[in-house]
Amino acid sequence: MKFRLLMVMTVIACRPALAQTAPVAPKPAPRPDPSIQELVNAPIGSIRGLSVVNDSVVWVSGTQGKAGRTTDGGKTWTWITVPGCDTVDFRDVEGFSGERALLMGIASPGRVMLTEDGGKNWEQVYYNSDSAVFLDAMDFWGDKKGFIAGDPLGGSFKGLITPDGGKTWYNLPMPKADSAEAIFAASGTTLRALPGGQVAFATGGSHSRFYRLKGRTWQVSEWAATQGQASTGIFSFAFLTDKQGIAVGGDYVKPEIVKGNCLITADGGLNWALPKTPPRGYRSAVEYVDKNIVICTGPTGTDWSADGGLTWQALPGEGFHAVRRAKSGKAVYLAGSKGRIAVIRGM
Repeated sequence: MKFRLLMVMTVIACRPALAQTAPVAPKPAPRPDPSIQELVNAPIGSIRGLSVVNDSVVWVSGTQGKAGRTTDGGKTWTWITVPGCDTVDFRDVEGFSGERALLMGIASPGRVMLTEDGGKNWEQVYYNSDSAVFLDAMDFWGDKKGFIAGDPLGGSFKGLITPDGGKTWYNLPMPKADSAEAIFAASGTTLRALPGGQVAFATGGSHSRFYRLKGRTWQVSEWAATQGQASTGIFSFAFLTDKQGIAVGGDYVKPEIVKGNCLITADGGLNWALPKTPPRGYRSAVEYVDKNIVICTGPTGTDWSADGGLTWQALPGEGFHAVRRAKSGKAVYLAGSKGRIAVIRGM
């Protein structure tokens, strides 16, 4: 009896301890698709200039010499007509705060206007009366150094640079353009100020290419973007990092065409590849929300990608001309024809 009891106790002592069962974490709820919430119809015929300073401050600009701003996240807006500019199309705007912003007028005379009091007063800081001048886009590294790119003059693209927040502008040597090669002024995002003081711009028309300034040398890359006609090419691009970028465009005369309307790079623009599933047609603006989510828009619709631009799906609603993410913050705004301004929710 003692022997049997000893055996049972030995078996129990040698049995390994039962593993503690870890609690099963609940699966996260599926993330809802983003949605577009329209905010207001501005008294501006068409808006292509859009600058989101932060989650509260947004500037817009467009036709009829008009601009607008909000300082409370889109709840209320101030509408502005710049004196003496009633016929100017301000295709780009760069906001620095609720008080300070620059407007860029595109066609002859090309001009840049500066306000430092929220649009109450304006100073003309650049003027070009050349009949062929056409400014396309403007971008800044921070609050001081900025760049403007324009269509070719005398065979080379037009370039301007400022070291003092737009108060003074100087000509910058630019690469030569092919015949009928141009830059599109569709959303102010066919030019980007990149990290390290680098700048890049994209072209279309007879020849569509990607230009990136490294030091004092322009690096030029070919890509499979649709091209060959005045209405074709790349109209916008964005970079998440120094290497990871995306470009969109197409043919604005035939907006249903998807071939060559989107390209992706993983090496800073040296090489570009087509996505698995492209956006639904011509797109005039693209913006990264984070490393995975990308938004692009155009007159016929807005699309989003959850995998860095490899595959795209539609967002319900009408399209816009421009999309921009807050420089400091998370807000993503859209702006387009008939003065429509919207924000993307659920990002």
